[in-house]
Amino acid sequence: MEEEIKNAAEPVVEAPEAEAPKAEAPAEKETRKPSNASVAPEDFDWEAFEREEVYDPSEREKIREAYDQTLSKVVENEVVEGVVTAINKREVIVNIGYKSEGVIAAPEFRYNPDLKVGDTVEVYVDSAEDRKGQLLLSHKKARALKSWDRVNEAYDKNEVVKGFIKTRTKGGMIVDVFGIEAFLPGSQIDIKPIRDYDAFVNQTLDFKIVKINQEFRNVVVSHKALLEAEQEKRREEIISKLEKGQILEGVVKNITNYGVFVDLGGVDGLIHITDLSWGRVGHPEEIVSLDEKIKVVVLDFNSEQKRIALGLKQLAPHPWDKLDPNLKAGDKVKGKVILIADYGAFIEIEPGVEGLVHVSEMSWSPRLHSAQEFLKVGDEVEAQILSIDREARKMSLGLKQLQANPWEKIAEKYPLGSAHKATVRNITNFGVFAELEDGVEGLVHISDLSWNKIKHPSEVVAPGDVIDVQILDLDEVGHKLSLGHKQLTPNPWDAIEAQFPVGSTVEGTIVSTTDKGANIDLGSEVPGFAFNRELVKEDGKQAVVGEKLAFKVIELRRSTRRVLLSHLRTYQEVKEKAVAAEAETTKKAVKKVNSNIEKTTLGDIDALAALKDKLEAEEK
Repeated sequence: MEEEIKNAAEPVVEAPEAEAPKAEAPAEKETRKPSNASVAPEDFDWEAFEREEVYDPSEREKIREAYDQTLSKVVENEVVEGVVTAINKREVIVNIGYKSEGVIAAPEFRYNPDLKVGDTVEVYVDSAEDRKGQLLLSHKKARALKSWDRVNEAYDKNEVVKGFIKTRTKGGMIVDVFGIEAFLPGSQIDIKPIRDYDAFVNQTLDFKIVKINQEFRNVVVSHKALLEAEQEKRREEIISKLEKGQILEGVVKNITNYGVFVDLGGVDGLIHITDLSWGRVGHPEEIVSLDEKIKVVVLDFNSEQKRIALGLKQLAPHPWDKLDPNLKAGDKVKGKVILIADYGAFIEIEPGVEGLVHVSEMSWSPRLHSAQEFLKVGDEVEAQILSIDREARKMSLGLKQLQANPWEKIAEKYPLGSAHKATVRNITNFGVFAELEDGVEGLVHISDLSWNKIKHPSEVVAPGDVIDVQILDLDEVGHKLSLGHKQLTPNPWDAIEAQFPVGSTVEGTIVSTTDKGANIDLGSEVPGFAFNRELVKEDGKQAVVGEKLAFKVIELRRSTRRVLLSHLRTYQEVKEKAVAAEAETTKKAVKKVNSNIEKTTLGDIDALAALKDKLEAEEK
């Protein structure tokens, strides 16, 4: 066909049978000779040939019609199908049945790396002929014209499409799908987390269109969806063959704080952190690393939820099974502190074998301590086995048992009534814990701290103070001591009773008032108090703050540590004495008058009657 088109396009000049001398022509004209053309006659008009005037107009038209009949009709600006005839690194040659083949830049087919000679492709006819007579085609424009329809069709039919990853962008990648730039989110690239996004640039992959925004013509694609679908098939196949106790080989796919995900060849299983090792594990990275091949045992699986529980430590014998069978309660062991809680510390005797030291077994002190006061993680310690249960795989240990018990013969060392020095270790609302020696503490109740009434022990002592204490009570079995502090100091009320005897008169200043009375400063540590009725002055007014007055001591109250006073009685008693003295004088006068009554005149009788009336009124 091509040969026919070529022969039809070239003028043929038949030479006469008689041999004629060859015409000498320039070299460039010889290159224009068709390989199958006869030698031109001597009178051939080469200049007319150069001007394309070899044929007259009627002959030229006939030849053109014959030429056009051998070619397909090509309409510019339309999409047609063509066949790939040649491929190189720069260009793809496509034949659409026209008089010449079209050349398309190879990058327009980068989305399809499997393109080969003979494939049928769609092309857009830009121009039937350019200046050089070349057919201008574009595969990119052809794809663009039909791309949106193809995208929607692929989305509706849930088809798998090929896309070329052009570049990386924020949050994902840009993919060329049918000539449209689609967005590939980073989370939709692969099933496993992607560390290097750039490794996917310039790659052609299969995608599934997962979302289309018709208004803004946005397309979202996913490669992960295809992998998940394929993985789901493999998962179902693998799960159908699973059995508990089965040993499999897998690759560590992901490591989290709570465990390790292992790829079993299309399905993931989880090794919980507690199933990684018989010993305690701070983080799974201590046991395995990413992409490491490991053997695991199937502990459990759920076909419906497609969850597989795996174990690693189960492939090794339990450390308790290898523990020395001769170990018993009372034996000493050494280990390392691996965990501390408020209630105690866990000591690792051997990898996977732990014992608990309760806080009460750390010290002989009866006061409740925190384990952090005694130990820290990483400490190497020696302990005594208190109990061991091999079936339950539990062991309790003690530290204080390896130290001398200070409570032995405590009654001999601290007899009742004896005085000692103690250090204040802790202060509470109800008293103070004071340490006599390491492991021996006693409680000084708030009522035994001071002879004076206090609201809180901190008013008297502070942590770390060394105070004098007296042994008030002792409980050897319960390891309890009752201590007193005030008992070693003189009772100030003994001196107060001597300083302020009841009935004595003292001076004091009113410093404050309450609803019931007033507080009075007597110039000593002991406060005085007077009720409102005892604060009335001689002129009938009430005493106020700041006044300095005379007070009579009417009562000493040890329970409330107060001296009760009265200003009223300081002058009221004087008046009562004066009235009593005057009455006594009157009685004596009446007696004298009665003895001399016969000698009395009428005027004397009147005076006597008046005196009698006065005396009776005063008595009333």
